[in-house]
Amino acid sequence: MNIKRILISFLVLLFFSYTAWAQEKPIERIISLGPQVTEDLFLLSSGDKIIGCTIYCIRPEAAKFKEKVGSVQEVNLEKIVSLKPDVVFATKLTNPQAEAKLRALGIKVVDIPNAKNFQEICDVFLKLGQMVGQEPLARRMIAESSKKIEELKRKLRNSEKTKVFVQVGANPLVGVGKDTFAEDFIEFAGGINIVTQTGYLRYSREQVLHIDPDVIIISSMGFNGDKEEQNWEGFKSLKAIAHHRIFIIDQNLLCAPTPISFVETLKTVIHDLHPEINL
Repeated sequence: MNIKRILISFLVLLFFSYTAWAQEKPIERIISLGPQVTEDLFLLSSGDKIIGCTIYCIRPEAAKFKEKVGSVQEVNLEKIVSLKPDVVFATKLTNPQAEAKLRALGIKVVDIPNAKNFQEICDVFLKLGQMVGQEPLARRMIAESSKKIEELKRKLRNSEKTKVFVQVGANPLVGVGKDTFAEDFIEFAGGINIVTQTGYLRYSREQVLHIDPDVIIISSMGFNGDKEEQNWEGFKSLKAIAHHRIFIIDQNLLCAPTPISFVETLKTVIHDLHPEINL
């Protein structure tokens, strides 16, 4: 009887030991369903672990040559299964039905939150770092970026506030409001966002003309930024046009930054808003 109990206790202990080992087993095979996640993983020295990603995962250059498993919304389930990933990193845009099917097939799917500001970028970056065994690197990179941002903000203490309109859509015209990366970029760069509501909103050119921003920043997402700049140049009464202060910034840098690219984009925005500041 005692031997039986000992044997059962041993088997239970062995089970829980194996379970703990399995949970701590390093992630070696990753499929990323988000461009920003893919870029983060490369920054975390884990790009070699990516065995599949979306057709929109093109940063850094090496991401272009990874196996493609679909878009950010629609994925090829058969290909994902055939690649035998340890984990699939999904995003807010991933098709929920596809996620459910992957989980039903026994594939681990982790939902990566949709970051909307610098703090949330860092939170996501740290979570990924912890999952791929690169937490010290993630913390170091976050600390370095945070320090650089504070140094840049100090240089702007005595600068006048600049009114800014950030455009991410042409037909219809879409402006960017609060609780977004654009809001952080404008605020950190010593500017005032003329869009006072939250998120991405339809705007009219008449509204922009009425508020008359000092600067217009265009992030071309699915439309021709240069052509849209030409459209604005027809409104000669706008301060931004009269003083040649309309700028185009890469959509990935403005709308999907990493902790590292956030700093570089912030420098660009500061230069656009306050060219007199020596960075």
